[in-house]
Amino acid sequence: MAASAFAGAVRAVSGILRPLNILGSSAYRNYTKNASFISALSTGHFSHTQTPVVSSAPRLMTSARNLTCGHTATILNRVAPLFPNVLKLPVRTVTYFSTLKGKRKTVKAVVYRFLRLHSGLWIRRKAGYKKKLWKKTPARKRRLREFVFCNKTQSKLLDKMTTSFWKRRNWYTPICR
Repeated sequence: MAASAFAGAVRAVSGILRPLNILGSSAYRNYTKNASFISALSTGHFSHTQTPVVSSAPRLMTSARNLTCGHTATILNRVAPLFPNVLKLPVRTVTYFSTLKGKRKTVKAVVYRFLRLHSGLWIRRKAGYKKKLWKKTPARKRRLREFVFCNKTQSKLLDKMTTSFWKRRNWYTPICR
């Protein structure tokens, strides 16, 4: 009777401590990987730490996912807020299917900043043409006011970020009879 009560108590304690054990073991495994990152941060050499910052986070996620216990989701939910926002990669905000009609939507920043010619080329202003004009020479201000053509890769990307409405012909030819 006492043996079965002792076995039940051991099972209950092990059930309580199992998530802590898993978290501790994965943290220990990742400690050796991140030790160079921590030492580099303390010394201030940031040029060597750009690659480990990006490459150590997926290893942490995969090592936590590959654990045999079923508590991985709760551990990831606890650890996820601890990751810095630096690890988030930039995304393009193209809406492929809108909620109202299910159609693709145009990225409005493209329409505001670029102009599409009928030939398929895109033009833009040079960067900084409105900024700190008081310290720029008149020749530099004149150069900044010029329009610049986008290259082929940029034009294809801008075409993907806009709908067919912005690619239509926006003038009428006169009918001569």
